[in-house]
This record gives sequence, C-alpha cells and structure tokens, in this order.
Amino acid sequence: MKLALKILFLGLCFPACMSAYLKSVGGDSEQVFSKVYLGDFVLAWESAVEALKTSPMEIVNRENGSLQTKWIDNTAERNLIDSAGSVNLYLKAQYRFRITLAKGVYEGRPSVRVSVQKEQQIQRDVLEGWIHQSTDGIQENSLLYRIGKVMDFKIRFQEIEARKLKRQLEEAKEKE
Repeated sequence: MKLALKILFLGLCFPACMSAYLKSVGGDSEQVFSKVYLGDFVLAWESAVEALKTSPMEIVNRENGSLQTKWIDNTAERNLIDSAGSVNLYLKAQYRFRITLAKGVYEGRPSVRVSVQKEQQIQRDVLEGWIHQSTDGIQENSLLYRIGKVMDFKIRFQEIEARKLKRQLEEAKEKE
C-alpha cells in the first residue's frame, strides 16, 4: 500500500518524466497550440485559409473545421540550422500543419478556438526511414499570431466599409 502511494505521489509530482517515457515507448507526445479568438467562424476560417495561402493544401474541410497542408520539404533549412551544432546532416526533412477550428461562445459573444499542430519528420539515411521530430513551437505560435492579425484586419476593414456606407446613405438623404 505504501509503495503504491509513493508511486502515485511521484507520478503526480513529476509529470515531465511522462513525456520522456512516451517518447521512449513511441507514444504520441505531440503538442497542440491553440488560441480563442472573438468573432464568427466564417471570419476565422477565411483568416486561417489566408494565413496558409502560400502552403499547398491537402485537406480543406470547412464543415468540420479542418485544414491540413501537404508535406513541405525543409531539408535545406534544417541542415542550415543544425550545421552550427554537432548534429549530423539530414538526408531529408519535411513538415506539415494541421489546423482545426471549433465554434464556441465566450462571455455571450461568438468565438472560435483555433488549434495548430506541426508534424516534423527527418530522415538521416535511406535505410533508416522517417523519424518523428518534436518542434519548438515557434512556427505554430507564429501561425496563430498571423491568423489573429488577419482577423483583426478583416474586422477593421468591415467596420470602415460600414461607416463608409452609412456616410454615403446620410449624404444621399441630405441631397433629397
């Protein structure tokens, strides 16, 4: 009984060890970065698609809020970054993004949770095959930031257009 309590206590106190354990046994230790934006789903969807417009898309499903890019080769970038260290060069490196959007309500206003996951794989030689590589989260957070900025721009543009239309209607009434 005491041994079980000690194991339980250690398991609760050291959750960081769990990710190392998952990696050692081949478990899924992927990080998913997410952010909640105030606005409607259509605006968030258009912003996410626009933020990824330079990437080739594999899955675009608006009904369930899923976007996925095709595998993008980044061998040159990975070799350039890792050449400063003592790491061997990669034969191939590739990544892809998975983005999911979910409708919600925050304080009575419509909101959308945008989640971004990056899968990175490397291949050191032909016989080894693809190895999953963890990410540092910079590109995921940058993509979330870009989506937020595109949403802000679209909201401001809509407000300007609404004011412009209102002013034109008022001017037309004055002329009558």
